[in-house]
Amino acid sequence: MKFWTEFKEFALKGNMVDMAVGVIIGTAFNKLLTAFVDKILMPPLNLLTNGVHIENKEILLKDVVLDANGEVVSEKLAIQYGDFINTLVDFFIIAIVIFMVVKVMNKLRRSSEDTEDKTVETPKDIQLLDNLNKLIEEQNQILKNK
Repeated sequence: MKFWTEFKEFALKGNMVDMAVGVIIGTAFNKLLTAFVDKILMPPLNLLTNGVHIENKEILLKDVVLDANGEVVSEKLAIQYGDFINTLVDFFIIAIVIFMVVKVMNKLRRSSEDTEDKTVETPKDIQLLDNLNKLIEEQNQILKNK
């Protein structure tokens, strides 16, 4: 019974909902980015390589072996580095976008915590801490003057 109570507290506090929303948005963003790289970014790069699709690039280690009837005896063996390059491009774009989002979020958070900045509403807890800090400084000044 205790497990069920703890699980309800966890789910109702919003942690689980926040994680679910993050996973859903992350999945949608990944699909968007994959489409961008595959359909917009890679075609010009493929044009630079004389029409050879980068995702199909490979180093052939062993060619396919056929018997006398033309049936495959052993498959080809190749290091397929082209798809890795494609995935690497995806990763770097995701990393840059996430860095930019985190940078903007940090800037917004810092400006909201600045009690002197009147353009952004400061959260109540930060205002209270700032007021306490000012009161303590005033009290210390009074005590020094005595």
